[in-house]
Parts: sequence; C-alpha cells; structure tokens
Amino acid sequence: MGRLDGKVALITGGARGMGASHVRAFVAEGAKVVFGDILEDEGRALEKELGDGCRFVPHDATSVEGWEAVVGVATTTFGGLHVLVNNAGILGFGSLEEMTVEDYRRILDVNLVSQWLGLKYGSAAMSEGGSIVNISSVNGIVGGDRLTGYSSSKFGVTGLTKSAAIELAPKKIRVNSVHPGGVATPMLGMGEGDVQDVTAGPMARIPIPRFARASEVSNLVLFLACDESSYCTGAEFLIDGGMTAGAGF
Repeated sequence: MGRLDGKVALITGGARGMGASHVRAFVAEGAKVVFGDILEDEGRALEKELGDGCRFVPHDATSVEGWEAVVGVATTTFGGLHVLVNNAGILGFGSLEEMTVEDYRRILDVNLVSQWLGLKYGSAAMSEGGSIVNISSVNGIVGGDRLTGYSSSKFGVTGLTKSAAIELAPKKIRVNSVHPGGVATPMLGMGEGDVQDVTAGPMARIPIPRFARASEVSNLVLFLACDESSYCTGAEFLIDGGMTAGAGF
C-alpha cells in the first residue's frame, strides 16, 4: 500500500527541481498526479518517464484560465482532487535601488498570487476534503539581504497559509507551509549529486553544513499530503539544516 493510494494530486512547477522530485515521490506512493509548468519540454519528458500515473499540463500559475484548466484536467481525468502542492516560484535578488516596481510585482505574482489562485480553485474541487501544501522558504521566516521581493512574497505565503487553514477547516481541508533552506536544484545551478558538506561560506556555519537534497524536501511534503499528518494545519514546517536555529548563521 502506498501512502497516497486513492489520492489525486496537483503539483505546480513540477517539471524540474523540487517540483519534479515531488511528482516522482507522489507517483511512487500511489497517487495519480497532474502537474503543471511553463517548461513544456521538461514536463513532457517527465510525463513520459513516469507513465500513466501522471499527466503534464502546460500551466502559468499566475493565470486564472490556467488554474481552471489544470484543475479541470485533474477532476476529469482522475475523478477528483485531494492534494494540492503550490510549488511554482521564482528566486529574485536585487537591492532596493536596482529592483524595479515591475520586478517586485512579478515576484509577488509568481510566488504569492499564484498560491492564492491555487487555494481558490483547488479547494473548490476538493469535495471530499484534502491537503494543501504551500511551498515557502526560510525567507518566509527571516529576511535576507537583497531579497525584499522574494522575502516579502514568502512571508505572504506564511500568512496566506494560516488564514486559509482557518477558512477551509469546515471543508476538512488542511493547509500547511513548507520552508526549505538552501536546496540543490537547477535554480541554484545544482543537482542532487552536488550535495556535500561545505567548509566555506554561510552554509558552512549552519548545524548541518550542506544544501538539502530535493528528495529530502519531498519527504516532508509527502508527510503533509498524506493522512499521517491529519492533525496538522495552519503550521509552518522548516527544513533548513538548522539555518534559522540561532545566531550561529
């Protein structure tokens, strides 16, 4: 028995990096998975790799029409929706002097507005209750240098999660956020094979002095998606190697 047997899941930003890791983990645990991304070539390749247990949909997570379409694929192809992972996001560095208003608004649209849309359209399709996992960041807990756009979007996810958890509780929908630290993904020019202890730089000063593997984050997302976390809602779950534990970092 898989931990997600009988569940239908929707994962955004699922074509590569953490998203692709979540898709693989969910399919391995028995879920039927619909995943979206703007990266069509990578999405089609992952769909072909994983077979009939998943469907790829080209998806702009900031688009109302895109959300209507991707939720429709989940409900018509697999008969319902039980899990949503709001994973799509972008990282943007820039000082207040360098960053334009358009840059700032783009980060908010992709990282925060997209998750609000996911909550709106995903929860409407969860007729039997469900679990929604919003991917935030350690920068949704603490700030970061030259990260005013990114950090404010991720702090927004933290508040969005808590308010949605209260609102959606009568529908038996749980909502939690996951806050990774540094993760070895293509966004940082890294892969799972690049994970090793580091001896220099900021990551060397955290209790577990390395980047996380995407699969380690997927294990936490999987826990929140399945019934093992049935008493968890409105909470933030850190997976940061101890980065936010104290002043050592």
